[in-house]
Amino acid sequence: QVQLVESGGGLVQPGESLRLSCAASGFTFNVYDMSWYRQAPGKERELVAFMTSGGGSTNYLDSVKGRFTISRDNVKNTVYLQMNSLKPEDTAVYYCNARSRIRPQTYWGQGTQVTVSS
Repeated sequence: QVQLVESGGGLVQPGESLRLSCAASGFTFNVYDMSWYRQAPGKERELVAFMTSGGGSTNYLDSVKGRFTISRDNVKNTVYLQMNSLKPEDTAVYYCNARSRIRPQTYWGQGTQVTVSS
C-alpha cells in the first residue's frame, strides 16, 4: 500500500538545523512531484517547498527562502527538507505530499512535529 513516512522532527533552539526525511513506498516515486507543507496551531496548512519529479525545478515559501532546501533521491524514494537557521515561527507539523504528474492522485504523510524554542 501507499506510504509516506516522515521523520526527523524534534525540538531545537532558534538558529539550529533539522533535516526532515520522507520515505515513499507503494507508488512510482519518480513520476510524482514532491512537496513539504506545514501547519501551525490555529493556522491553515501552507506550502513550504516543492520539487518536480525529476528534481529540475523547486519553489519555496518566501519566509524560508535561503534557509530551507528541498531535495530528493529517486533511487531511495525519499524526499528531504534541510532546515537551517530555524526560527520560532517555523514551529509546526510538517507534512510530506506527493502529487502525480500523470493522473489526479495525491498522497499525504502523517506529519512530523518541529518545535523551535529556547
